[in-house]
Amino acid sequence: MSTGANGTTRVFVYGTLRRDEPNHRLLASATFVGEANTAPSFELVSLGPFPAMVAGGRTSVRGEVYEVDPNTLAALDRLEGVPSFYQRHPVRLEDGTVAQTYLLPTDQARGLP
Repeated sequence: MSTGANGTTRVFVYGTLRRDEPNHRLLASATFVGEANTAPSFELVSLGPFPAMVAGGRTSVRGEVYEVDPNTLAALDRLEGVPSFYQRHPVRLEDGTVAQTYLLPTDQARGLP
């Protein structure tokens, strides 16, 4: 499950929200859980200055997992343009745990490298 008993949500980040990336400041109050890989069922596409993860591929995506409070989750949703741009979905990680992440809808990814 990606939501904890204390109201936190486990979030998998893979792009500009990772450590040493420009949007990591939004995770300043979050608890770093660790590095992780998704199950091999995604693809990354390029949106120019940042990547987008798309369901339905055969790639395992490397990223980081954080425990975030409701305010931080709302800030992440705003940054990611949920639900009009990215959509937040639960994803299974290689270790069998589940975390929320931001996926680009498949139809928006068509033709992207």
